Amino acid sequence: MPIAQLITAEQLHDRQQNPNTCIFDCRFALDDTAYGQRSFNQGHIEGAQFLDLEADLSGEIKAGTTGRHPLPQPAQLIARLAALGLDKHSEVILYDDGPGAYAARAWWLLAWLGKREGVYVLDGGLNAWRDAGLPLSSEVQPAKTGTFSGQADESLVLSAEQLQARLNAPEMTLLDARALPRFKGEVEPLDPVAGHIPGAQCAVFTDNLDSNGRFLPADQLRQRFSDLLAQRSAEQLVAYCGSGVTACHNLFSLCLAGYPLAALYAGSWSEWITDQQRPVASGD
Repeated sequence: MPIAQLITAEQLHDRQQNPNTCIFDCRFALDDTAYGQRSFNQGHIEGAQFLDLEADLSGEIKAGTTGRHPLPQPAQLIARLAALGLDKHSEVILYDDGPGAYAARAWWLLAWLGKREGVYVLDGGLNAWRDAGLPLSSEVQPAKTGTFSGQADESLVLSAEQLQARLNAPEMTLLDARALPRFKGEVEPLDPVAGHIPGAQCAVFTDNLDSNGRFLPADQLRQRFSDLLAQRSAEQLVAYCGSGVTACHNLFSLCLAGYPLAALYAGSWSEWITDQQRPVASGD
């Protein structure tokens, strides 16, 4: 079974009442951190539970040493998911407003913890659900306690030190999911230093989507990443972004295209720049 799978709004509607299905609303906004919970309370897909990027899908920020969204403690996330009804064999459906960045972060965290089957991202997110004319609910259903357990796969994560040691390795492909002006260092709206990690290529995560906000077909995604890999092994690929969130969109898209699950530099740019001794590049 593929590790990355999409589901349409109509398919989700058909499975909505399945007691083995766990639906997680992952909406978030960087410029309004209360947006996700507020929007969930106003209306969500019936049966969904809410996962907050900062409270649930990220760990504690330590000023000067971590990025903006460090990984959560595995035991804490496992307990949270179980409390929201997740079992080992549950079918999981994840959604956000539409682009899929926050849903992909949740997908990656589940894969990191060992949950790699039966996990879907709603293609087009809540925008697609609304476009299909499907209803929302403001009722929060009490979750049964689940039995999910897992263990973090540290082979999927690179530390800043491990990445720095590999920067000159010719076999590594380093992909930066941020927008091109941020990659070039022309603007930096979120972090105190502009630029990118030397040797990285700009691979804007929104280029995984079509004009309607749906994921590109697998063959188009494969061509996109094949061009970026340029004959290098996908197993040596490392993804990063500003804080380890949108990089997961590239990792999800790589898996949709049939590539293996690659590594995440979870601290990403916002962690990289906490040490002034780490090199910084700008321009193309």
